[in-house]
Amino acid sequence: MKCAVLAAGYATRLYPITENFPKPLLEVNEKTILDWLLDDIDKSGEIDEYIIISNHRYVEHFNKWAENKKLSAPITVIDDGSTENDNRLGAVADIDFAVKSLNVNDDMLVIAGDNVLDFSLRKFISYFKEKKTTCIMRYYEEETKKLQKCGVALIDEDDLVLDMEEKPENPKSNWCVPPFYVYAKEDIEMVEKGIKGGCKTDAPGSFIAWLCSERKVHALKMPGKRYDIGNLESYEQVKKDYKGINENA
Repeated sequence: MKCAVLAAGYATRLYPITENFPKPLLEVNEKTILDWLLDDIDKSGEIDEYIIISNHRYVEHFNKWAENKKLSAPITVIDDGSTENDNRLGAVADIDFAVKSLNVNDDMLVIAGDNVLDFSLRKFISYFKEKKTTCIMRYYEEETKKLQKCGVALIDEDDLVLDMEEKPENPKSNWCVPPFYVYAKEDIEMVEKGIKGGCKTDAPGSFIAWLCSERKVHALKMPGKRYDIGNLESYEQVKKDYKGINENA
């Protein structure tokens, strides 16, 4: 299994601290956000390559980080060529870029590199191995305004995704989908097909919204809390609140 980290965004709401520095490498409790994520995933023993998808402005920061990072599998940093927020490729296009650049033909865990979690993503990998389909996560969200800013999924009693929509004006459920996915090997080739078929490329969940009408997708109920660092205020709050990963969550 490959692990691809979406790290090509520009985090403009965190300027000036991210104007020339990537959000995934910001520190939370003396450890970078990226380290929190990958140190946990690495304990699964399932990953044979880590792929960091950067933009051109930040790529050297990730190269320097990778030179000093010790994981059980090699780290590959790729540059999507974008230089500013206005010419970014978008998350789905970045995934397609990684697949084509590295000839990926394997199951792939895809994660946003700018979230910290209080639970282990190894539970998600185990869930994927049980279901043997592309998988997403879901958590219950009461507030309509928050649902309108994320991916929202309809789920049946067997965790099967019946429908998903990014940033819906009228959400069909309260199941919010965070940016963590496992693409089954047989669905990797569908990324390009989805883009050609009209799948939007900015939000990472757009591909899943398209894919769930073509293939089976299952949704794990998120077993803990996700800390989303969206602006300077939320970053300062996370630094105060975050205690690390609870592997029993």
